[in-house]
Amino acid sequence: MLRRIAVIGPESTGKSELCQHLARIYNTEWVPEYARVHLDRLDRPYEKDDLDLIAKGQLAWEDDKAEYAEKYLFCDTNLIVIKVWSDHKYGKTSDWIEDELKGRKYDFYLLANIDLAWRPDPQREHPKLRQHFFDLYEQYLKDQELPYAVVSGIEDMRTNNALSALRSFFPE
Repeated sequence: MLRRIAVIGPESTGKSELCQHLARIYNTEWVPEYARVHLDRLDRPYEKDDLDLIAKGQLAWEDDKAEYAEKYLFCDTNLIVIKVWSDHKYGKTSDWIEDELKGRKYDFYLLANIDLAWRPDPQREHPKLRQHFFDLYEQYLKDQELPYAVVSGIEDMRTNNALSALRSFFPE
């Protein structure tokens, strides 16, 4: 049985790096953040309609990687992140994303804490709102009664904390 683990959190909290480390440790696949590729290809600022395209691309990548994953699939972001972002930037989320959120299930969430230093990146927008977004993600997880753990620490400590949370939730 494949267990899908979504790694979510504010910008610049080490989600991609954590997914890569966990996938290497578990000898499995991880799903990169599709938004990065989509936004790199745009020759204009992104718009609300781009979020549905990003969401569809993310899910397609996830489904593709699930074909090759062993035991776990680590997903660098998921539709919760797109929903929170859309609600913040545009005041609402598309019906398509809302419907997909209801149907797409993950076995566990790792919520990346904001204890890492901000790393500037042209695609990052809100260095001063990381706590705000962290709180929104955590509140969503609580409201939906989804299983999660907050992952903190730098470098190996962050990975070890994630491993500990996974081992606690999925005892072998």
